[in-house]
Amino acid sequence: MEWFSSPGYWLGRLIFQRGLAALYLVAFVGAALQFRALIGERGMLPVPRYLALMPWRQAPTLFRAYYSDRFFASVAWGGAAVSAALVAGLADRVPLWAAMALWVVPWVLYLSIVNVGQTWYAFGWESLLLEVGFLAVFLGNERVAPPVLVLVLLRWVLFRIEFGAGMIKMRGDECWRKLTCLYYHHETQPMPGPLSWFFHRLPRPLHRVEAGANHVTQLVVPVFLFTPQPIATGAACLMILTQLWLVLSGNFSWLNWLTIVLAVTAVDFSLLREPPHLAAAPLWYECVVIAVTALVVALSYRPARNLLSRRQSMNRSYDSLHLVNAYGAFGSVGRIRHEIVIEGTADPVPREESSWLVYEFRGKPGDPGRWPRQFAPYHLRLDWLMWFAALSPMYAESWFGGLIERLLTGDRDTLRLLRRSPFPADAPPTYVRARLYRYRFTTWRELRATGACWERTYVREFLRPTRLAASRIQNW
Repeated sequence: MEWFSSPGYWLGRLIFQRGLAALYLVAFVGAALQFRALIGERGMLPVPRYLALMPWRQAPTLFRAYYSDRFFASVAWGGAAVSAALVAGLADRVPLWAAMALWVVPWVLYLSIVNVGQTWYAFGWESLLLEVGFLAVFLGNERVAPPVLVLVLLRWVLFRIEFGAGMIKMRGDECWRKLTCLYYHHETQPMPGPLSWFFHRLPRPLHRVEAGANHVTQLVVPVFLFTPQPIATGAACLMILTQLWLVLSGNFSWLNWLTIVLAVTAVDFSLLREPPHLAAAPLWYECVVIAVTALVVALSYRPARNLLSRRQSMNRSYDSLHLVNAYGAFGSVGRIRHEIVIEGTADPVPREESSWLVYEFRGKPGDPGRWPRQFAPYHLRLDWLMWFAALSPMYAESWFGGLIERLLTGDRDTLRLLRRSPFPADAPPTYVRARLYRYRFTTWRELRATGACWERTYVREFLRPTRLAASRIQNW
C-alpha cells in the first residue's frame, strides 16, 4: 500500500531510534547503580514485599517468576547491553522481524523494572519512555520506509506531552495565567542546574516572556504537528528549541531529551537530503502496524478525555503496560524552596552543641557554596524524592525511616547514592537528625561577596535526633 510508508522521514527515524536507545541505556544504567538501596532485597522498599501485596494484573513483571538482587542487576545490565547495541545500529543490520524483536527486549525489561519500582519510579518520564519504546518496536529499520501510522502515533504522544502540560498549567496555578510563575520556578524546581541561578536572575519582563512563550509552544504549536509540511516541521523545531531551553535551565531526567527525539520524527529531512530507495513493507508488517494503531486509538479514549477534563490528571497511566498515558508538568509552582539537611553525630548523647556532620547529596542543594551540577538525563532518584519530602512529610512516609535506618547502620549501598558521607561505613553515627531549611538563590551582590549561590535559613526540625533502637525505626 503506497499510503502506508513515508520515505521522507527515514533520517528522522534514524535519529529518533538512536536517541531513544541512548536514553534506554541511561535508564538501565541508573537502575543498575541505584536499585539495591532503593528496592533491593534489603532496600527501603523491597521488591519481594511489594510483589507479595500487589496483584499480578496491576504489576506485570519478569520478577514475578523470580527475584534476587543478582537477577535484577542482570536484567538492568542486560537492558543496557541491548540498548548499547541499538545505539550502535544493530537493528539496521538484521531482518525486519529481528529488529522488532530487539526493540521488544528493552521495553519488556524496563517495564519489569518500572512495575516494581514503586514511588522511586512514579515519574511521568518512566511511562513516557515505555509508551514511546512500545511504538518504536513497530517503526521498522532501514530495510523499509517508516510507516505513516506509527509516525502519526508518535506525534500523538508529543501532542499529549505538550498540550497536557499547557492545560494543567492554565487550569492550575494562577501565576501561569498572570505570567509570573517564572519569577519562582528556576529557584524552586526539583533539581536546579548549573545555569539555573542565571535564569532566575533574568529581568522579570523576560520571565513574563518565558511564560507567554511557554503557553504558545504548549497550547498552540502542538496543533500544527498534524498539518502538512513544512508547517509540521516548523512546529517540531519550535518544540525542540523550547526543550533545549529547559535542558539548559534545570535537571529533568530524560523528559526533555525524549521530547526532543520525539519531535525529530515530525521533521521532514527530505527537504535537506534526498531519501534512499527503501523496499516496500511486507504484508505481515502492514497488518501488525494497523492492528497496533487500532489498539492505541482505542486506549487513547481516557487520556484524550483527560485533556479536556476540568479535573485533569497529571502523569497518569491507565494500564499496567503504560501503553497510552496522560502527561503534564508544574500545574503548581512553589514560591519558597525548602530543603532537608540530614546530619549525624558520634556523640553518645545528642546535644545542640554536639559535632553534627552533614550528609551531602549528589544533586539536591546542600552546602550553600556548592554550585548545582548537570545530571540530566541521568535520574538521581533519592535526590528527587528528598525534594518531595521537603514539600510535605507525607511524600516520605514509606521510605524516609528506611533511609535513616540505613545511615545509622552504615549501609554501603545507601552511602553510594550520596556525594559524601561524613561517616565511614564501618563507623556509622550514633544519632541522625534532619532539619528543614529555606533556600534561596543569592543576589548578584551576595554572589560576588561570598561566592555562594545559595543562602539558607533554618526553619524547623524535620526529624529529631534518632538512634538505631532494637526495634528499628518504625514511626519516624
